[in-house]
Amino acid sequence: MKIALMLEGKTERAFLVHLREFLEQHLAGNMPKLDPVPYDGRIPKGEKLKRHVMLLLSGPRAADHVIALTDVYTGSHPPDFRDAEEAKAKMKAWVGSEPRFHPHAAQYEFEGWLLPYWPTVQQLTGSNKNAPAGNPETVNHDHPPSFHPSEAFRSGKSKYIKARDASRILAVNNLYVAIHQCTELKSFINTILSLSGGKLIS
Repeated sequence: MKIALMLEGKTERAFLVHLREFLEQHLAGNMPKLDPVPYDGRIPKGEKLKRHVMLLLSGPRAADHVIALTDVYTGSHPPDFRDAEEAKAKMKAWVGSEPRFHPHAAQYEFEGWLLPYWPTVQQLTGSNKNAPAGNPETVNHDHPPSFHPSEAFRSGKSKYIKARDASRILAVNNLYVAIHQCTELKSFINTILSLSGGKLIS
């Protein structure tokens, strides 16, 4: 089975390596082909999103399913989406009645899924800054999740490079830690597991 993954930015693409490693442990013999479809900045909106999805689902190299992963925080003012639920609902409405399309959203952006690994951020940076309080998926538009590792790296006299440092953080941690703290990450991974005939994460 082939699943096209519509992804925003270099950080999400760096995540793919670790996502595949995780899925291979849970889908022995049933691992789908994950075909990344990267976008520079953000996934299309409206009718353009529908056209892109339909193209991915048609033709000789068609995917069996398309999963779109957007950030809730896109940098737009006012924000395009209030939260992950609205982002998913809007993408579903834009594409229309297509059961092979599965919208997902990182609340509020992909870096929120890195916040559970704050001790690793501190080790990499030498920073003593505390992690933002509360659930990682409640870090909001005023200070989006990527602000926090960027600040930690800056206080440690280095620069946060999203794709490189996200991969460094994930490489030494168990993805289960973030899955159990981040509902939207769990939902995203459970969609892939479900489509592949795997056991869902409770």
